[in-house]
Amino acid sequence: MTETMKAVCIHRYGAPEELTYQDLSRPVPEEGELLVRVHAAGVNPVDWKTRSGSALAKAYGEQFPLVLGWDVAGVVAGIGPGVSGFAPGDAVYGMIRFPQPGGAYAEYATAPVAHLAPMPESVDFIEAAALPLVSLTAWQAMFEAGELAEGQTVLIHGAAGGVGHVAVQQARWRGARVIGTARARDKEFLRGLGLDMLVDYRTDRFEEVVRDVDLVLDTLGGQVQERSWGVLKKGGILVTLRTTPALGEKAAARGLRAKHVLVRPQAEHWASINDLVESGEVRPVVAAVYPLHEAAKAHHRLEQGPTRGKIVLRVAPHTT
Repeated sequence: MTETMKAVCIHRYGAPEELTYQDLSRPVPEEGELLVRVHAAGVNPVDWKTRSGSALAKAYGEQFPLVLGWDVAGVVAGIGPGVSGFAPGDAVYGMIRFPQPGGAYAEYATAPVAHLAPMPESVDFIEAAALPLVSLTAWQAMFEAGELAEGQTVLIHGAAGGVGHVAVQQARWRGARVIGTARARDKEFLRGLGLDMLVDYRTDRFEEVVRDVDLVLDTLGGQVQERSWGVLKKGGILVTLRTTPALGEKAAARGLRAKHVLVRPQAEHWASINDLVESGEVRPVVAAVYPLHEAAKAHHRLEQGPTRGKIVLRVAPHTT
């Protein structure tokens, strides 16, 4: 008899109410994979966008039932052929299979071993589940694509959000001057993370008060992206998480550079991020925690935004 597990999935794209808590078959790790007993799963904007029929939904088509989620933290419950370096009971976390379906909203998930890392001892499962996608995104956007260096200035849009609040901490660690757009009420929160200057996007236009920036981290796209060109110094770079037609041409016409980043699992980046977490340089902020069966409420909360930090699903205790 096939063993089952509780999971949250969708059978069609649509509103948060399409998220269904039900029994599904427990996955089995294939060669090079681990089976993770999930303790917590992070919730990201790409989750609800895919659920609604945008983001990755076009690529997935009608792969129903579809278990959403990519950020996991838990313990190793099984090991596939050809895997070494992990043992049952090891605490792990990671961003699994992105941009393919990850299946994190479940009691068990499988993943290639390279998509998981030992969980830092300085965080718990909830905090660990809040880290993977946002920390990898911030690292790859600022340091890999943007080549942010000590002494440079970075403008981070949505600085109090999931990616933003981790990017602020990473940029501070790198030795950069950090400017962020956020709400005035987030000023002290962000200063505590390392922000040097806050621009309240509700009352001020950032392009009127910010100049000579080396790097813009654009988490929002649209008009915010268009308005960002003017704050960059000659030769500066805009790194965006939002695809935009003719992005390179727009940058080149202004004597600037631009790159689009789609986050990916990367072992060497994991090692660097783990070091920052263990040393206390980076710590996730959890805005809210919902039980797995209330995933719809978590999606409602995230869609209403903006959120300070991350929303996480707590997976109910279960046995292997």
